[in-house]
Amino acid sequence: MAQSTQEHAMLTGISPELFNFKRIVYSKKNYIATIAINRPDVLNCFDQLTLLELSNAFLDASRDDAIAVVVVTGVGDKAFCTGADLKEQEDPILKKPNDYYKWMYQFIEMHDRLRNIGKPTIARLNGMVVGGGNELNMACDLAIAADHVTIKQVGAARGSVAAGGATQWLPLIIGDRRAREMLLLCEPIDAYTALDWGLVNQVVPYSMLDEAVEQLASKLYHKLPECSRYTKQQLNFWRDFSWSMTIGHARDWLSLHAGSFETAQGLDSFRKKTDMDYDKIRCKAAGPTGNLSPAAGSKPCPECSTPNAQAFKFCCECGKQFQ
Repeated sequence: MAQSTQEHAMLTGISPELFNFKRIVYSKKNYIATIAINRPDVLNCFDQLTLLELSNAFLDASRDDAIAVVVVTGVGDKAFCTGADLKEQEDPILKKPNDYYKWMYQFIEMHDRLRNIGKPTIARLNGMVVGGGNELNMACDLAIAADHVTIKQVGAARGSVAAGGATQWLPLIIGDRRAREMLLLCEPIDAYTALDWGLVNQVVPYSMLDEAVEQLASKLYHKLPECSRYTKQQLNFWRDFSWSMTIGHARDWLSLHAGSFETAQGLDSFRKKTDMDYDKIRCKAAGPTGNLSPAAGSKPCPECSTPNAQAFKFCCECGKQFQ
């Protein structure tokens, strides 16, 4: 009987309290499931455990027939989500880039479960929306932003490529030129610009955010669930197409470049809270060892003093054999 009950629960959803989540707050009230990243001290960035818990909550909400609408948000009023936890990633990226490939699997699975949840989803934007946080925003069907919200992508400025949804979906949502502006300039846009561009559906004062989300959820509830689900499936075509055609390639490319010089400089700048020295990076890239990662360790050539990776048997500049 216990096994039968457990198997039945897998198809009907369970009480959020039974999950004992550590990184998110998961609640169900009437027909609304709310899933909030609970890391306000680090601006609601996501580490591996956060991604896993988000995935599990999305799966449960999709199974619960009492849930009609899913709201995704962050705890507090400073940040919705600011993307990947760079402190968590620093050692794996610099010392063992293959670990990034494993991390990316969890990121992709989280997105796939959210997009295929079968129910309307609302991004409740309560603060900064940065990098992967904007990709989480775009993975939802609709978005309501508080009027103090800012949104930006940071990959090209900080040693990464926003290929976890932004390069795929931003052109579809806001148009090609504006997408290029956000992705190449990495400058923030305010909530009303996001509204004008179509990146969010509504902007309200923060004090009215919950009310606005509940009103939108009520409108979605008073629609036919099966018809809504299939409408969403049809609407997902271009997002699914661009995602499926690029995300595997992005996972490999990002893993291969996880230990690159540019990424190392970005993480070092983040850790030290200093500005990026773009002149230095461009000069390094133009040199003969432009892609040499400091993470790999280097040794100077005794003949020409050019830095070489520890594993090199010959100097990459003058060709001298190392002892």
